[in-house]
Amino acid sequence: MNSNSRLTRTRSWSAVICLALLAGCSGTIRDFEPAPPSPAEIRAHVARLLPPGTKDREAWAADVQVAFTSLEITPSASNLCAALAVAEQESGITADPPVAGLPKIAWSEIERRADSLGIPMLAVRIALKLPSPNGDSYGERLDTVRTERELSLIFEDFISMVPLGKRLFGDLNPVRTAGAMQVSVAFAEQHAKRRTYPYLVTDSIRREVFTRHGGMYFGIAHLLDYPASYDSQLYRFADFNAGHYASRNAAFQEAVSLASGIRLALDGDLIIHGNSASDAPGATERAVRTLGKSIDMDERAIRRALEEGDTEAFEDSRLYKRVFELAEKRAGRPLARAVLPQIALAGPKISRKLTTGWFAKRVETRYRRCLARGGESADA
Repeated sequence: MNSNSRLTRTRSWSAVICLALLAGCSGTIRDFEPAPPSPAEIRAHVARLLPPGTKDREAWAADVQVAFTSLEITPSASNLCAALAVAEQESGITADPPVAGLPKIAWSEIERRADSLGIPMLAVRIALKLPSPNGDSYGERLDTVRTERELSLIFEDFISMVPLGKRLFGDLNPVRTAGAMQVSVAFAEQHAKRRTYPYLVTDSIRREVFTRHGGMYFGIAHLLDYPASYDSQLYRFADFNAGHYASRNAAFQEAVSLASGIRLALDGDLIIHGNSASDAPGATERAVRTLGKSIDMDERAIRRALEEGDTEAFEDSRLYKRVFELAEKRAGRPLARAVLPQIALAGPKISRKLTTGWFAKRVETRYRRCLARGGESADA
């Protein structure tokens, strides 16, 4: 052994002795966790992980850092890349991305709502010829709208200024998702009631979602600010698109199908929301009821358990555990606790056949590229 090796070993043993003394010579050495990264270190990490060519890298990094710090989410490479991958997929990391064919989408939405309310489209078009606050008519603004933020503002003006506005739209602005991560405006509004939003709100949470910092904050909250026992970020990507715990619930539906012999759509919806216990149950609930005797649960108990399907607590329920036990016994093998939901995507901005699985896998590809930029390996 050379002198350098002996010196290194001596220093190592010295460090162990020091730690033992700090631990009070209790026979064990306490775990000394490293200090959490500082805001500056998180920002620097994000800046390295952003895709090449991203503009305003420091500003994006700062917004991501504030979101992670405020939400108390671990800023691991996996979590940071998960957020950046969704933003890249949804907007190319753009705060207010342009939407192709948005004028046509806007006019179609107006026509659909007018028709549902029995209002002649001719009357609507006349109303839209009125001048809006910026001097152009509402119709002219609709013909040139490029982004969802612009469209949302047009509808807000129309609702408040034009006589037909309230009747046509009330408070139901047709722009449902927005910002760099295309997060649900309704989710953002509900989340802001539960947790302190870290920025000054000068107008409304809706308008905050269209900003770079607001879009990233609420998008990261939707993606990561809920407990889930997934072994891969892939299922969070699916949940981002289909709803919290959709991947776990789809796996539960698969187990119900195996145990009952009844084929179910693996969409993650365990109950028909809004139904009371006396209402007609959905397909998943009906299938679970056929297992009642096998799992020793009556219909009311089954219903109560299924109503927890949008919470982490569902995994601790008797229903969840007994169904998986029964299904695994019949299958003769362990079953996955998360599967990609089988949901066809639909909406005015979707022009081809897409699914939640497609979305999740596309995001995962971007996620892996992000990890590679940081020298990390993807999770299983």
